Amino acid sequence: MYQIFLALHNLVRWIVLILAIVALVRAYLGWFGNRDWTEQDRRVGVFFSSALDTQLLLGLILYIFLSPLTTQIFRNFSAAMSDPSVRFFGLEHLFYMVGAVALVHVGTVFSRRAEQPSTKHRNAAIFFSLAVLLIILAIPWSRPLIRGF
Repeated sequence: MYQIFLALHNLVRWIVLILAIVALVRAYLGWFGNRDWTEQDRRVGVFFSSALDTQLLLGLILYIFLSPLTTQIFRNFSAAMSDPSVRFFGLEHLFYMVGAVALVHVGTVFSRRAEQPSTKHRNAAIFFSLAVLLIILAIPWSRPLIRGF
């Protein structure tokens, strides 16, 4: 079961990154190109946040129920924190990703509530950029890029 959820978590990572790129490109082109905010812009943000929510759900299932790394944290927190790999997956990865999810949702809400199209695009660009920065920091680059397939 662990391998299946880990493979799904990895697959959704690529969907999140692709949607992040699309959302960022649309936001920056809209902001600096003074484009109108369209239904397509809104949908891309919603798809990005939905993919990130799915990724968070898969990650929490791994974290709470399935991961052998995080079970070490629940058994002996101080010893687990001395192991960089366990600390990364047990704390850093989790906090960065939860922060990224929060930033994407805030950006989506601020974009929706803004009056001017340029403000909508600017809000999306800023919050999505910060979220992508956290996502990049949280990706375990030392692990295989395509796992489980």
